[in-house]
Amino acid sequence: MPTIYPFTAIIGQERMKRALILNAVDTRIGGVLIRGERGTAKSTGARGLAALLPKVRTVQGCRFGCDPENPNALCTECKERAAKLAELPYEIRPIPFVNLPVSATEDRVVGTLDIEQAIQKGERHFEPGVLANANRGLLYIDEVNLLDDHVVDLLLDSAAMGMNIVEREGISFSHPARFILVGTMNPEEGDLRPQLLDRFAFSVDITGIRDARERVQIMEHNIAFEADPEEFRQRFLEKENAISHQIEQARALLEKVKYSKRDLLSIAALTSSLNVDGHRADLVILKAARAQAALEGRTQITDHDIALAAELALPHRIKRGPFHQAEVTAAQLQERIENLVGQSVENEEESQESTEKSESQEKKSRS
Repeated sequence: MPTIYPFTAIIGQERMKRALILNAVDTRIGGVLIRGERGTAKSTGARGLAALLPKVRTVQGCRFGCDPENPNALCTECKERAAKLAELPYEIRPIPFVNLPVSATEDRVVGTLDIEQAIQKGERHFEPGVLANANRGLLYIDEVNLLDDHVVDLLLDSAAMGMNIVEREGISFSHPARFILVGTMNPEEGDLRPQLLDRFAFSVDITGIRDARERVQIMEHNIAFEADPEEFRQRFLEKENAISHQIEQARALLEKVKYSKRDLLSIAALTSSLNVDGHRADLVILKAARAQAALEGRTQITDHDIALAAELALPHRIKRGPFHQAEVTAAQLQERIENLVGQSVENEEESQESTEKSESQEKKSRS
């Protein structure tokens, strides 16, 4: 197996790295679309993340890598085994990295049921597709804008549901399909339809690094990696293990991360003030803010977490307003959140004072 370029050896591109790590902490966030010119470490980042992610416990011999600790998300085969066994045996596996070709068809993605065998022998035979191979791993799509729209829809539906269900001629088969979806594209080759663009939780626009010293560092890193990949990997092993451990701890902490009514108000005020269509952005920001808090070892989200999440969730969803076609920074968003929440609190206090005044006048008129 070839040595993968270390994730922590990538120079710059901090937004891209943060977007990938947050999706690793919570795969329910919904993936990331990385848009940028050629040679900006888009695919290197995706491969590097997959290589450092902690190994997972899977049902022994399962073709789909089912989680033995999650009986509600087992494939059809594992459910049948679970009905006969008191406890499903398990094994430890590295997470899969699956590269989807642009020429992929629907059957190649979702898998196929052998109808002929089912009719003749009464046996259900399912040939797994890309979604099965990617379960609990990372599904990478290079040049996602060139992929057939219907196939992109299927991928995004499965990523949202966490399950792939194939039905043919009254026969059905289901298996979990929970994965980190990473799509990359060069905007010069055309864009995604707005409906598909919105389905990606995060969008990150990256460009080549302009700082001369950092560009020198990139060249030095690449030359050293090509000369001796394993020795280069060892140089970054401590940092790789540290991030891997941080992600593992964040996953364990995630469900304990709490949020307040004020946090929800902050998110809603921010998205409505920027004229963001629909409600997907609000949900993505909340999930990402919780993942950011868990990554930092906290059990309560803050305005800063919300701003960092919004920085990734809003750029491809903003159509009007002050940030249109502009760089949205976490600092700008946090300042905006604080102002909006401050205004909301003032309005609420004014409303309460007005209500109390009306009640007081009503009591006086009665007396």
